[in-house]
Amino acid sequence: MPRHWVPRFLAAGLALVLGHVALAADPLKATASATPTPAGKSSAAVASDKPSDKPIDINKASRSQLKTLPGIGDAEATKIVDARPYMTKTDLVTKNVLTIQAYDALRSKIVVVHKGPPPKPKP
Repeated sequence: MPRHWVPRFLAAGLALVLGHVALAADPLKATASATPTPAGKSSAAVASDKPSDKPIDINKASRSQLKTLPGIGDAEATKIVDARPYMTKTDLVTKNVLTIQAYDALRSKIVVVHKGPPPKPKP
């Protein structure tokens, strides 16, 4: 690479890094604390109106909790409950419970918590 290209590549790389840093900061969360609560509702009531940011454990969640996830309706929630227990989140795809596209939409919103040894395979 010619030497006169080096500063251009460094500048472009720095711009990319700074752009990703700016995208990583969530401006909506910063302004959410400054948003006043609607009249007649306490801040606790407003917080319960929106889905929780806490990930949902797919091994313990009820059908109604699972339906709060993006792309999960009655049929999908029933399939998730019926295919329990899960050892990893990707078991949703490997057990053919969800498509890869549906899994990608909700993978950051779910967790798998399991205790003890893995379950024995069914005969």
